[in-house]
This record gives sequence, structure tokens and C-alpha cells, in this order.
Amino acid sequence: MSVKTVACLAGDGVGPELMAAATRALDCVTRLHAIELDDVHLPFAGEGVTRSGHPLPPETRAGYRNADAILVASPDEPAFEGVKADLALAWRVARVHVEPAGDVVIAGPLGSWANEIAIGRAFSCAASRRGRIVSVGESKDWCAAVETERARWDGLEVEEVALGAALVSLREQPETLDVIVTEAHLVAAVIDAAAHFAGSGASVAHAWLPDEGPGVFAPGTSEPAENAGFGVVDPMGMLLTTSLMLAEGLQRRAASRTLERAVGQVSRSPRSVAHDTRSFTDAVIELLPQARTDVEHFDEVWR
Repeated sequence: MSVKTVACLAGDGVGPELMAAATRALDCVTRLHAIELDDVHLPFAGEGVTRSGHPLPPETRAGYRNADAILVASPDEPAFEGVKADLALAWRVARVHVEPAGDVVIAGPLGSWANEIAIGRAFSCAASRRGRIVSVGESKDWCAAVETERARWDGLEVEEVALGAALVSLREQPETLDVIVTEAHLVAAVIDAAAHFAGSGASVAHAWLPDEGPGVFAPGTSEPAENAGFGVVDPMGMLLTTSLMLAEGLQRRAASRTLERAVGQVSRSPRSVAHDTRSFTDAVIELLPQARTDVEHFDEVWR
């Protein structure tokens, strides 16, 4: 199995602490699943300015373009938009941790030209999860693309609903949802609604992906820079983002599920258990072996 490379862009403020938590968990879960991984830390934002006078130095751009996935800890940095602009992105996906459902995946194209790409990836994701997919869209092109993709899959439960019905399900019965795929002009609204019903943007992991090449992964929110250095940053969103990267960036879905389950178990633990940055991450790492439920010799790969 070839070595996978992850470009790590920590940024400033709380970014280095979040990236440290992510790489610790990533190292443990990949060793557990026998995945060879090389995490390359590149100067980004303030660090890039300090080293070379630019938030995205040439060596950073070259580094993440040649990686298999890009992990960003500071989504509020202006340089983050530069990273996305540097890539041929076609679709986006978010994983929202919603109790009691566990998590819901929401995917959609970045433009109507990428409908087929986003729909195909969403069906592939649903096939590797609970086998249920909800389509939210009304245009003729969208509905036709969904029907074409539906014909390629056996055993998936596919439902086509209006936006209002999807939002009601997110609010009242999130446990009935698995993967939602929606048109480009609706995807941000559905993600925002899911985050609202979840009660925290820290429960959301985001990704923007091309049809081919590295995608970029980042948590939904970033804590204030003044929280940096005190060990109190909540790493949950960053760890969920790392899990999403394993699934959609590296196609290592079994490892992704292991990390996701461990994060969920720790997040539901009594508040008497310490939830500072290191203690939370330590608890997740300790749970990884028992959170693993796959029995395959190799991770499955969904294309």
C-alpha cells in the first residue's frame, strides 16, 4: 500500500494546538489500521509571513498541491481562501455531529456543472455507511442526474424531498438521516441548519474537493486567538475533520469510522471527565482500539 501524504496547515492562534491534537490522533488511528502516512507541516498564514513575507509561500503551495489531502486548523485565516482558490474544487461535503443520530453527511456541488460529480460521490459515501440517501433539489438537470446515479446502485434507499421536509427531518428526526445531497445553491443553507440543530459549529467538519487531486479539510469554527496557549481549546471539531479527511480525502473509511466513533464516545462522556484539549484527545486515543469494529485485512476503498 502506497504512503499517503497529508499537508498540515496549522496557522496562528489556536491552530497549532488543534493541529497537534489532530496529528496525534491521526498517527494512532493509521497505525491501528496499518496505513502508511506522512504528515508534512507547511508554513501558513502568520508563520508563512514570518518565514518568507507571504501567507502562502511558494513552498507551501507546492507542498499541498502534491499531497493526497490538505488539513487546515485555522479556517478563519484569509489565506485559507487562497488555498481553496488554488485548487480545482468541484464539490463540498460536511459531516455534522447531531445527537442522537451520531452524524449526518451533507454534500453538494460547487456549481451545477459539477452535479454528477457530487451526486456520484454522495451515493458512494452512502453505500459505505447506512445505505440511505436523501436528495434535495427540484431542477430538471438535478433530478435527471439523481435518477441516472440511482440506476447504478443496488440496495440503497433513495428519497427525493423538498428543502422544507429535509429541514424538518434534521430538526425533529435526525436519526432517520444518513447522507443528504443537494443542489449548489442549497448546500450551505442545509449545512448551516444542521449545525444550528446540533447546537454548535464545533460539531461540524467541512471539506472542499476536486474531481481528482487533493481536497481541503477544515473544522466549522475557530476559537478566539486569546484562548491559545492555555490548553482549553475544544479539539472535537478538528478531530471530526480528521475523520472526514480519512474517509473522503484518503479513502480510508474504516479508519475514519474508528476515529469518529471514539470522538463521539468521548463527547458523550460525563462532564466530570476533563474536556481540556489534551485530556479530550488522550481519551479519544485510548478508545481507538475498542472503537474499531472492522475485521477486514485492508481498508475498503470507495472511488
